Amino acid sequence: MHIQISKDFTYKLNQFNGHPSVSIEKDACGVGFVAMMNKPESHDIVLRALRALNCMEHRGGCSADGSSGDGSGISTQIPWDLLCNSMNITRDLDKCSYGIAMLFTLEDHCDTLKSLMNWTLDNYSLKVLGWRNVPVDSEVLGQNARQNEPFIMQCIIESPKLLPEVLDRKLYIARKQLEKLVNQTNSDINKSFYVCSFSSTIIVYKGMVRSEVLSSYYKDLLNKDYKSKFALYHRRFSTNTMPKWPLAQPMRFMAHNGEINTLLGNLNWMKSKESLMQHKYLDGFYDILEPITNVNNSDSANLDAVLELLVHSGKSPQESLMILIPEAYKNQPLLNSYPEIFDFYEFYSHLQEPWDGPALVVFTDGKVVGATLDRNGLRPARYLITDSGLVSLSSETGIIDIGNQSIIEKGRLGPGQMICLDIMNNIVLDNASIKQSVAKKFPYGKWLNDLQVSLPAQKYLESLDVDTVSMMRLHTIFGYTNEDVELVIEHMASSAKEPTFCMGDDIPLAILSEKPHLIYDFFKQRFAQVTNPAIDPLRESLVMSLTSYIGSKGNLLNVDHNMARSIKLDSPIINEQELLYICQNTFSICKLNIFYELDNDISSFDIQIKKLCRLAVDNINEGSEIIIITDKFDNISENHLFIPPLLVVGALHHYLIDIKLRHKVSIIVETAQCWSTHHFACLIGYGASAICPYMSFLTIRRWWHSPKTQKLMSNNKLDNWTIQEAQNNYRVGIEKGLLKILSKMGICLLSSYHGAQIFEILGLGQDIIDLAFRGTTSRLGGISLKELFVNSQLFHQSIFKSDLPKKLVNLGYVQYRPSAEYHVNNPEMSKTLHKAVRNKDVSRYDKYVDLLTKRNPVNLRDLLDFRSNRSSISIDQVESIDSILKRFCTGGMSLGALSRETHETLAIAMNRIGGKSNSGEGGEDAKRFKHIQDVDSEGLSSDFSHLKGLQSNDIASSAIKQIASGRFGVTPEYLVNAKQLEIKIAQGAKPGEGGQLPGKKVSPYIATLRNCKPGVTLISPPPHHDIYSIEDLAQLIFDLHQINPLAQVSVKLVASIGIGTIAAGVAKGNADIIQISGHDGGTGASPLSSIKHAGIPWELGLTEVHQTLVNNTLRSRVVLRVDGGLRTGKDVVLAALMGAEEFGFGTVAMIATGCVMARICHTNNCPVGVATQRQDLRNRFPGIPSDLVNFFIFIAEEVRSILANLGYERLEDLIGLNSLMKYRNTKLRKTNHLNLDVLLGYDNNDKKLISHKNVHENGQVLDDILLNNNNFIAAIESSSDIIQSWPILNTDRCVGGRISGLIVKKYGLNNFAGNLQINFNGCAGQSFGAFISKGMYLNLKGEANDYVGKGMNGGEIIITPDTIKLDSNKSKDVIIGNTCLYGATGGYLFALGQAGERFAVRNSAAKAVTEGVGDHSCEYMTGGLIVVLGNAGRNIGAGMTGGLAYFLDENNDLLNKINTEIVKAQRIITRESEEQLKNMIELYEIKTKSIKAKMILDNWDQYLEYFWQIVPPSELNNAFTNIDCSSYERILM
Repeated sequence: MHIQISKDFTYKLNQFNGHPSVSIEKDACGVGFVAMMNKPESHDIVLRALRALNCMEHRGGCSADGSSGDGSGISTQIPWDLLCNSMNITRDLDKCSYGIAMLFTLEDHCDTLKSLMNWTLDNYSLKVLGWRNVPVDSEVLGQNARQNEPFIMQCIIESPKLLPEVLDRKLYIARKQLEKLVNQTNSDINKSFYVCSFSSTIIVYKGMVRSEVLSSYYKDLLNKDYKSKFALYHRRFSTNTMPKWPLAQPMRFMAHNGEINTLLGNLNWMKSKESLMQHKYLDGFYDILEPITNVNNSDSANLDAVLELLVHSGKSPQESLMILIPEAYKNQPLLNSYPEIFDFYEFYSHLQEPWDGPALVVFTDGKVVGATLDRNGLRPARYLITDSGLVSLSSETGIIDIGNQSIIEKGRLGPGQMICLDIMNNIVLDNASIKQSVAKKFPYGKWLNDLQVSLPAQKYLESLDVDTVSMMRLHTIFGYTNEDVELVIEHMASSAKEPTFCMGDDIPLAILSEKPHLIYDFFKQRFAQVTNPAIDPLRESLVMSLTSYIGSKGNLLNVDHNMARSIKLDSPIINEQELLYICQNTFSICKLNIFYELDNDISSFDIQIKKLCRLAVDNINEGSEIIIITDKFDNISENHLFIPPLLVVGALHHYLIDIKLRHKVSIIVETAQCWSTHHFACLIGYGASAICPYMSFLTIRRWWHSPKTQKLMSNNKLDNWTIQEAQNNYRVGIEKGLLKILSKMGICLLSSYHGAQIFEILGLGQDIIDLAFRGTTSRLGGISLKELFVNSQLFHQSIFKSDLPKKLVNLGYVQYRPSAEYHVNNPEMSKTLHKAVRNKDVSRYDKYVDLLTKRNPVNLRDLLDFRSNRSSISIDQVESIDSILKRFCTGGMSLGALSRETHETLAIAMNRIGGKSNSGEGGEDAKRFKHIQDVDSEGLSSDFSHLKGLQSNDIASSAIKQIASGRFGVTPEYLVNAKQLEIKIAQGAKPGEGGQLPGKKVSPYIATLRNCKPGVTLISPPPHHDIYSIEDLAQLIFDLHQINPLAQVSVKLVASIGIGTIAAGVAKGNADIIQISGHDGGTGASPLSSIKHAGIPWELGLTEVHQTLVNNTLRSRVVLRVDGGLRTGKDVVLAALMGAEEFGFGTVAMIATGCVMARICHTNNCPVGVATQRQDLRNRFPGIPSDLVNFFIFIAEEVRSILANLGYERLEDLIGLNSLMKYRNTKLRKTNHLNLDVLLGYDNNDKKLISHKNVHENGQVLDDILLNNNNFIAAIESSSDIIQSWPILNTDRCVGGRISGLIVKKYGLNNFAGNLQINFNGCAGQSFGAFISKGMYLNLKGEANDYVGKGMNGGEIIITPDTIKLDSNKSKDVIIGNTCLYGATGGYLFALGQAGERFAVRNSAAKAVTEGVGDHSCEYMTGGLIVVLGNAGRNIGAGMTGGLAYFLDENNDLLNKINTEIVKAQRIITRESEEQLKNMIELYEIKTKSIKAKMILDNWDQYLEYFWQIVPPSELNNAFTNIDCSSYERILM
């Protein structure tokens, strides 16, 4: 369609022993553009952009001074009139061309910079026409911004007459040379020097200022001579608060709202391809242009740098961004008519790994202005087009005042879509037009058909070619244990999925363990939290892919036919036959065997690895395009040692990157030492394109052939798989696990994960990092290359010095075994604690402490001890037990995962001691919110008859209530009865993942609390599935402060590198508490690989968070809480010294109430009734509140004793004083090089912490104005009716939330009898109608942004366009944003227009009608009724387990948009369903006056045939869905 119109995130890859080795700056923001077509440049466009920027101030962040913004800026056409007039310059446009540089520097450096500029420009036949000091007002800056304020200059350049693109290319090269020259000449100048823009068409004004300050600071922006046809704008919310002016946006070509998750991999691959990047336009300048990217720059700056290169090589910005940020083009119905677009993406998918992550990018090169959205659509992008030619796109709607102009179209960008304005020709191009134009440049489809080969699937081997003894020896040599074979490999062969386990990881870190560990065990997977979302790999599989490619990569700047030459693999896991096919039928290969013969001169792996690397180079130079690293070796002896394959892969990958050969070759690994999902992820993450785990397949064949397996199959105790199916099951299980690992980091494509190194290393030395894993965080040092060699050699040779056992050794890494690996939660510890708390036995508690402290180290804190320069004091001088107890909390464990008895016992105990229990995510019974008054002398209550040991006035309400918009059981009543509201961003045992509550645990009681159906499995999306960015988190915090202004809001994070900068953003987002969880936290159920390999110790996370907040003067704004394996008073004090003020206890609290660590929580068979819903087992629950009370009193007494010994009276006095910690001289078996300076090396000057004790406020909001109206508040007080009318703006957020909180607090959930009708006119901000309740009626004429009706529980929301006369086209306009009706538990929503992505996600009771929805509608829905009278996006009903939905399918294209994993689609087959649907549409038509609805009703019989009913299994047997259940069966038949 042609409409003719009348985080920033910065890696510092140099390694340090101390903190931080990697600094991560992430950001999110508000972004957009405004343009006027068919009219000349005007100052009005600039003013509109500035106003729009001001309207998105809430999407930005501020430094700790509250005044310095995280950044804002604007990019426009060059205002030549203003510049020439101010400089008295006249341009001769007939003879010359002109450009301008916008520069940051320091005033002292100006003269030097000018001379460097003159020298550089002379080389390119350019000359300086004049310099201009940009007029600014420094008085408007905040303190932090002013301290870092640059001196800002403009330099006007003149050249002989050139085309704009030719001059811009010349300016680009000159700028790159100038940057190199400055860098080489003077490091002081380089630190402060930055080029904002250097162009003949565009200019960028930006700084570390708030939106409203930008135009006050830059005086030019309000000058009437500043004119442009368009303006890009950007407001930044960064999780790093140190003011850095260059990090503000727009960048030179684009402004970016989002985060690139795969940055390190993108940078590595770009570095390796630099020698390829040649183009006739750039000949002779390659040495100047390199490096293209820079590891010290932000993700946005690096993406901009690559975009800039592609554009200057002759590609349009549209084509360049299609290459760098491709849409999810596979299984996309919209592309069925455009095969050339599919072919374009397919061609480039081999050549360019996507820059993957949530992203809204607005861009311009001066000739076009546009925007594109990431493949998931994880950032909002709303646009409008008016009849006068005004076009606006932004992160929010309602920010542009269009006056009396008529709107032609209101829309939104969907996932992967693009919009573009051709400024030169006054044309608006839509998504299909743009992509068709780009894709038709070359015959990509023909090229692929000619030269790309898809690897054909080959059969698995079936024979066993090794005997049992040889098999045992091979297993032992390569590090297999009995658990690896039985719990991992055989489990996946029989089930096609990863093994599930529970209760977290309680064995020593690999570096601390006395047992042998593979090198993989030192790597911890990273995960997404806050700044970008994790993805659900099952329910959103349409955006994910494991496709990988083999073959050399060509020159992106000059594509041709031969660059299609590649092998396409549907999976990176290949079997032996497929590897053989690749070797015999495709590219030239070479094999490198990683076994070698030992001799006395070899003392390290280093020499052998370098030999392999040099051999690889020789083979590449001779034409090899595939390198196969193999450990297959026929005659293994004690004198033959193999190098760990991960070490070889990483070393070769980086070696080839350094010499710029990496792009010429693909690496395939043929190895026995790879069997778990984590192993595969590590190999791929460090450069392997494909892996053949031949030993795993051999193990499965041996298992399948064993008599035991055959007998189990014949007895139907195992599925009767064929040997082919068993091996394929294993591959499928690994593939599912890989998708989960990618998705927890928010990565969609294996090609983006490939080489991205998304890990943190715990316990490997710097020489190993530098050799093979450069760029990966390793803060602790650890095993050196020589130590690794010695340990490997000793282990290998020991295998040959004794007879092989009859069975593989079981080291007990997963399940506790006597004499195997140490488990903290062992039977002796549990029994000792039970006796201590049940009998108030101090001696037993002392024994419990000895068991946990007088043992080999398990955690980092076990290597620490106390020191003090004070004399000890009497324990009588130390603060009371009660004051310490108030700092204790229990972990978030849901009612559903836990039994009712356990959940309520924990809450009662914590309330008794003044501490806080945590509800978890399952909701709570309202009767728990009141004190228990009917307790008899035996401690029993008729109201709580299932509990024992009660006391009068006990209360079972959890003080901390967990919340996310889509959490189960979240109602307004639940929210207003919390003392704290916790947003669980991630869970320690499985960060970045969701889970599910099995149907057998969903009892009628649990189903009532969770608004779902009994017996139906409940799916939990990744924990922050409703939080896509830091501004979304800030919005949820805002919403919670609205509905319950008295409750503190906490945000739960999991320790990972960069958590400090994330926490800084959370603090700026107005959170009151930040909780840091360790990797070893408990869980009811989790994939085993997540329990073992994701997240890091809380000691590292807590230290980083505390120090980052202190350094940025944010520490006093939040309380820090820590949890994850805390068990003793010593743990508490050590955590306090690292910065914690509150302390969470999870697993050990359950043990204190009776848990026996059976580790079968996920089976519903807990033998003591702790983690089950089976009544017979719940009857066995032994715990009473006093058991847990006694435990915490013991802990508090231990804390007091330590304080007395250290000479401190209060715990508060030593928070953050890590100078009171010292390293224990502990001899470790594996290394002498572990370094804990990261925990001990911080100079805090013994500063006393100023605690945050209050609740942050939202300031004056629209709800407050309503509640200050006497008539309105009187209507609430008297439960009467009232009608009010108010204007509304996009800055009015969460309207209705505070009113609802007040009503529910006063009346309870459904007892308000009045009717509050509030009529609004305008554009509502985010979360309009969030959490509203019965009796509230919100009627909006206009439009609304994201999160409409989030968590609504009752009442009604009606949204209609604000036009006086409605027409049928209005139903095609977008009227509400993304994620509307999220987690709703009741009420009605009627929206006359289109909704965005993720409509009615986790809806459990609300009813709604709208006239179109985006992707992922009705996802995870458990109840309610949805009617859609128009177009729908993909992935309808994914994870939907309850409720019904009706979709009008006029185009006959709905069925392939439905996710049929759970739901099915059927026509309207019963009278009841017809009446249900018709009644809803009639009600909708009455409320909205919809023309579309009236047309449907007037032609009911005709339209009824176009409707589909979406039905989950739980709804199959009722009158709405089943003819057999219909009361009208005979009539219909």
